[in-house]
Amino acid sequence: MSPTDPTSETSVSLLDISMSFGGKPVLTSVSLDIAPGSVIALLGANGAGKSTLIKILSGVHADHGGQVLVGARPVALQSPLAARQLGIQTVHQRISEGVVPGLSVAENLVFEELAQGRGNPLLNGRRLLARAQEIQATLGLGWGADVLRRDVAELGISDQQLLILARALSTRPKLLILDEPTSALSAAEAERLFAIVGRMRADGIAVLYVSHRLGEIDALADRLVVLRDGRLTDDLAKPFDWDRALRAMLAQPQGAATARPTDGAGQGSGATVLALRGVPLLPGRRPQDLDIRSGEVTGVVGLLGAGKTELARGLFGAEPFPSGALELDGGPYRPRRPADAIRAGVHLVPEDRHADALIPGWSVAANISLPFLKSLSRAGLVRGSQEAALGRRTITELGVVARDENSTVEELSGGNQQKVVVGRWLAERPRVLILDEPFRGVDIGARRDIGRRARALAADGAAVLVLSADVDEVLEVADRVIVLSEGEIRLDAYGADAERDQVIETIALRPGPTESHSR
Repeated sequence: MSPTDPTSETSVSLLDISMSFGGKPVLTSVSLDIAPGSVIALLGANGAGKSTLIKILSGVHADHGGQVLVGARPVALQSPLAARQLGIQTVHQRISEGVVPGLSVAENLVFEELAQGRGNPLLNGRRLLARAQEIQATLGLGWGADVLRRDVAELGISDQQLLILARALSTRPKLLILDEPTSALSAAEAERLFAIVGRMRADGIAVLYVSHRLGEIDALADRLVVLRDGRLTDDLAKPFDWDRALRAMLAQPQGAATARPTDGAGQGSGATVLALRGVPLLPGRRPQDLDIRSGEVTGVVGLLGAGKTELARGLFGAEPFPSGALELDGGPYRPRRPADAIRAGVHLVPEDRHADALIPGWSVAANISLPFLKSLSRAGLVRGSQEAALGRRTITELGVVARDENSTVEELSGGNQQKVVVGRWLAERPRVLILDEPFRGVDIGARRDIGRRARALAADGAAVLVLSADVDEVLEVADRVIVLSEGEIRLDAYGADAERDQVIETIALRPGPTESHSR
């Protein structure tokens, strides 16, 4: 039997799937066979229709054209519960959609069974913990009873994602959809996920793997399908022709995010805009000194827990540093809250755009204008024409794919939401722009647009700080590369001196007993 034969008992097929929103086509005649035991990667730019396709398979959008078949039988996916009962499980990119704060870790692990009526909602504590232990064993999470009794909100994002995955796998699905599954995982956690995907393939579970990370796709996928403007534009088998795939996705030759600076121009000759002196980034670690200069993009790379987010939030006044001193353009800088930083021209694109940046239900224009309402208001009333103009300008300058500035942010794809957040902090020209994981869950095209804007801002004299766990993302955009490890600066290099292998080797090193960093 062909590996993509839709008559297989456990395969899922899409036949001529189409969908429109407000008369605008989002998917057009999409057909795809997903065979048991196969890993199919779905690649597409933000706004290509990936999220809509996932939601159709997940039972969120039932009013689509075409048919979904499970085991060659047409099915109606009228709700997420209906999709799960038919064996289609989805681990969404937004982890908050898969956990219920206020319930314990154990209750979240068994939540699926309770929702489908396959368990007693009045399970006593002992039986609940026993079943939760069985479910977590699917991934070998090794959580003890003390962890299982905690409120799930106390878990980190990566552990919440692993919880959702364990719960999904406990039902032994026919099809598991993984939407940007490594976006919040460390390298070690990602490797564990890859091993699990391999095990699922061997067990006959089909996987639809949605990711913008080409290396992951190359390592895991059997097939690669490309979605552009709501249409499947290519279907490739291994070994993948990446130039062809990226042309199919972007409708243009490959041009990775932003060309990396190669001439080493500047090499630290710009004026120091923001200086840190004797600042501890993590509890118990040595204080650090750092100069962030005008006219350059400084990239900070490090694993989860390296201190990147602490650095970003401290500079923005969201979590003030416990000690040390900051200077902005040679004068004291003591932000105790974000409003202080904004007034000083220090702006932050935060790591979690959903929790810390976007307001659901608000328009693109309203989300962009939020920090600057005072300058847009007269007599306490926001001037709508100016707010709308600001929204339109951001849409044009960053290439946001949206109906117009009145579109709610929920209507936008993840990458376009990120462009809105970046555009907000570019709206009033910052002296310092800090971008914390700006490319997370963002495709190559959106990454290029954001990188281009960051470099243009630096070229105009601002200081730009980009923080990421992805080495290649930092190397693509930064003039200067800093490696953080356990709250300490382990490498500080410009241009060609920041070789990829050297950066990776430095990340792997544990800090030694050296003096505080100063540059």
